[in-house]
Amino acid sequence: MAQIGVIHVPLFTTLEEENYDYIIKHSEAKLLFVSDKAIWNKTEKLIGKGSLKNIYAFDDFPEAKSWKEVLELGKKNADKKNELEEIKNKILPTDAVTLIYTSGTTGNSKGVVLMHQNLMSNSISVSKVFNLQPTHKYLSILPVCHVGERMGIYQTQYSGCSLYYAENIGTIARDLADVKPEGFGTVPRILEKVYDKIMGKAEQLTGLKKTLFFWALNLGIRYERDGKNGLWYELQLWLANKIIFSKWRAALGGNIQAIGVGGAALSPKLERVFWAGGIKLLNMYGLTETSPVITINRLNSSDMKLGTVGCVLENVQLKFAADGEILCKGPNVMLGYFKDDKATAEAIDTDGWFHTGDIGVLEDGKYLKITDRKKEIFKLSNGKYVAPQMIENRFKESVYIDQLMVIGESEKHTSALISPNRSS
Repeated sequence: MAQIGVIHVPLFTTLEEENYDYIIKHSEAKLLFVSDKAIWNKTEKLIGKGSLKNIYAFDDFPEAKSWKEVLELGKKNADKKNELEEIKNKILPTDAVTLIYTSGTTGNSKGVVLMHQNLMSNSISVSKVFNLQPTHKYLSILPVCHVGERMGIYQTQYSGCSLYYAENIGTIARDLADVKPEGFGTVPRILEKVYDKIMGKAEQLTGLKKTLFFWALNLGIRYERDGKNGLWYELQLWLANKIIFSKWRAALGGNIQAIGVGGAALSPKLERVFWAGGIKLLNMYGLTETSPVITINRLNSSDMKLGTVGCVLENVQLKFAADGEILCKGPNVMLGYFKDDKATAEAIDTDGWFHTGDIGVLEDGKYLKITDRKKEIFKLSNGKYVAPQMIENRFKESVYIDQLMVIGESEKHTSALISPNRSS
């Protein structure tokens, strides 16, 4: 549809009815494609109200029009290929191609307007980092309405790599074993669940097997790149890879060259252990508004540092405001927020710099490290400021903690709300 200038508005399948109502009306969507009757039930009342003209379903049920009707229309109008080419030739790189609504914690979501050049510039630059080849396979496991997965798919297609889709979140392990991909993109939470599952099985081991597992794990936690831990450590790690970590790699299909990780903070402990096991996590940073990648770690040592989100992506600029906020500029920065000039002006200054709302520092002059969200920093009653994210990430390394939130605005001390991992 992008070829004829249609703006695509992706929607999560887990939204509540009021969220669908707001986004469909606010975006002025004219056609809606849904997967099944459950989503159709939440949206069918909007037909004829506002801009929505029709809803087409991929599943077959009598109440809804089938998406196959659209295919039939295409066959009936096959003689209009010249008209299609004329429309395609008029589309500019700076024209809008998609409208993605961010998942805000309060109030209505904001619609991020991305241009063709936003997504393509980011995808082409990221493809050079992963270097997937036409003989490789990529497994898509995240929702395709997520901008990170959209970019992952585009860079895969640009590379000529074969693209496979996981059936659902519950079949990822089986799909990895079946497809044996060279790469995939994920969020830290999925890796945490993989790690927790491995740890759960390890706790059931006994004797020498259990001793060897935790010996290898402790090696992984101390991992440094380029042999910085010395020859004795490298010899031990070689052995650990043979007898323990090889099983981890096999569980991911056995062919993984790199895994793109973004969308949230990645535990440094988890990152080191996976790298020690030959599973190369390329930690990255960005937002929907930046299409999304701003910085990313590379496979080569000169552009990679554990515990950071890497170096600035090709064609992207980075600088810091006086308060440490990360600012970004480049062809990846959005056109603006749909129907919200005020929010756009607040996010993108007159010089074209996008204000991310994140606080960070550059380590060694080139590797970005996120320290907190600007709005999440709070002050204790004694006047001291607390940046909760680093504390939260450290505690969440424990297999006994599922989620944790640091609180204490205007109080004498900080406290934490903890959701325990009851499966541990």
